[in-house]
Amino acid sequence: MNRIYMDHAASTPVHPLVAEEMLRIMTGTYGNASSVHAFGRDAKRIVSSARERIAAAIHARPSDLVFTSGGTESDNAALFGAAMARMDRGRHLLVSQIEHHAVLHAAERLAEQGFEVEYIPVDTFGRVDLNWIREHVRPDTTLISVMLANNEVGTTQPIREIGAFAREQGIWFHTDAVQALGSLKIDCEELNADLISFSAHKINGPQGIGALYVAPHIKLPALLHGGNQERKRRAGTENLAGMAGFAKAVELAVSGLDERHAESIRLRHQLVEGLKTAIGEDRFVVNGDPEHTLAHVVNISFPAVGTETMLMNLDMEGIAAASGSACTSGSLETSHVLRAMNLPENVLHSAIRFSFGLGNTSKEIEIVVKKIETIIGRVRINH
Repeated sequence: MNRIYMDHAASTPVHPLVAEEMLRIMTGTYGNASSVHAFGRDAKRIVSSARERIAAAIHARPSDLVFTSGGTESDNAALFGAAMARMDRGRHLLVSQIEHHAVLHAAERLAEQGFEVEYIPVDTFGRVDLNWIREHVRPDTTLISVMLANNEVGTTQPIREIGAFAREQGIWFHTDAVQALGSLKIDCEELNADLISFSAHKINGPQGIGALYVAPHIKLPALLHGGNQERKRRAGTENLAGMAGFAKAVELAVSGLDERHAESIRLRHQLVEGLKTAIGEDRFVVNGDPEHTLAHVVNISFPAVGTETMLMNLDMEGIAAASGSACTSGSLETSHVLRAMNLPENVLHSAIRFSFGLGNTSKEIEIVVKKIETIIGRVRINH
């Protein structure tokens, strides 16, 4: 069976050029970047080069980037760091309802520690309202966190406007750009964000490496203590191959952004139009914002078939997709994102996320459409 991977929003295959660069370093450079001898200096050059290459691609200063183990650590470092750094100002945080759990669970932990977390609602398309934010900031508000693009429905947010307002108020602003990197043009200075989270494995880079952009005027306390790595902001021996692979992935993603965007739009259009023809447009619902969205993520509900049933049948057909749900102890939970969007129950419980990327073809889309048609017909007969 030829398997079809349409879960690139979860993780992506490593690009061959990324793997090549990583292998070269893993087999040729093994010194510790903190060592003063020649082996250490070789390692240090790899770290510095990776930082410089990523910074150039996203319009940041190399010194503004802190390497992390991925998006989760970057999000945690931003929230816990900002909360602790600004306790003298206050303990009030505004966090959108549709954030990744790396942000939401960090916010819950802060609430347990005495911080007041207020959650920013979204409309039925998954967009936040800047006016709501304006009305709910307080003198003791220290941080606003709104993701650049949602990982479940693809909806993008008015980040520049939120960031500009936050700066007017002297409030730090964090945005999770993990899903957006490689799909949208990222300019750290133009985004008006003080803290920006990134991860390599969403852009055909390795798993286990990410970065947090920290604006020059922001001073974050370290979450990991030990050595003096990352300007004393994140202790730990550097992941040389991961950093170099991340840098290569960023360069490839940025240089090929327009071409990849056009291809994603084409595949998305083919999937939606194919479903209209195969099963009828009254048998599915596309969730999210039709205008403000990532091209490569499309969240579709099939009200006649539950999420778990559809996913299981797709998997048996060799097709990898995802639910908009978090998997907890093996059971599917209703997506907090779709729930926040106040969608009907039959839409909530039948959502499937398809996400495209490296290796996907029009032929695969044709197969997916036919398999969905077969599954829906089969489930209907069984009922």
